[in-house]
Amino acid sequence: MSLFDLTGKVAVVTGASKGIGRAIAEQLAVQGARVVVSSRDLAACEAVAGKIRDAGGEAIALACNVSHQDQLSALVDGTMAEWGRIDILVCNAAINPYYGPSAEVPDDVFAKVMTTNVQRNAQLCNLVIPQMAERGDGVILVVSSLGGMQGSATLMPYTLSKAADMQLVRNIATEWGHRNIRANCLAPGLIRTDFSKAIWDSPDENSVVQALKQNPLPRIGEPEDVAGIAVALASAAGNYITGQTIAVDGGKLIGRVTA
Repeated sequence: MSLFDLTGKVAVVTGASKGIGRAIAEQLAVQGARVVVSSRDLAACEAVAGKIRDAGGEAIALACNVSHQDQLSALVDGTMAEWGRIDILVCNAAINPYYGPSAEVPDDVFAKVMTTNVQRNAQLCNLVIPQMAERGDGVILVVSSLGGMQGSATLMPYTLSKAADMQLVRNIATEWGHRNIRANCLAPGLIRTDFSKAIWDSPDENSVVQALKQNPLPRIGEPEDVAGIAVALASAAGNYITGQTIAVDGGKLIGRVTA
């Protein structure tokens, strides 16, 4: 059996209608997982689930706006009704509605970011973990951001929430490891998605994209670059990894290449 084989596993992926979430859902299905494709846009989820089925995989679409706690419960209940278990939970959905100095962040925006990106992730994990613990097996993956490892002069609420997600998986890993539940974070750098298009599509010669040319791997990341790590951590290949944050950043954190 391949270390990456996920046959018989059921995976729920939030924010899965496009970008990183979609790539993760598709690659989990390639490895044999039955996948729940979830986001606010049911039609977009149906399209992704249909593509997975057309390729020979198993997938269903369930709408869920993770900002609403009742919809988290409906997502879990719908998955359990369809397939009776959840083996892999990928918390990918997140928001980033503010760009500017930290002193000017409106209170309601700060609260919304922390609620959606941290509290709802924790609540969804708490809904899913009991049935994992009963079986003595389960994987939690939270898609954080490289921003959670670095300071920012313009993205304080978002980067703070992403740092908190890293602590969330450490807590889950510590509390539930004795029941063979593993929890890890992915911290993508700049990935070519709609979410980050304003950054990577900039014509500015001093843009982040230009700066990436000094990375050890001098390119923008692709959603599949993140999905591959998710598959590894969700499968037997990652059986002895828990509580960790894996930077998927082309080497940005380790330093710059100079001529």
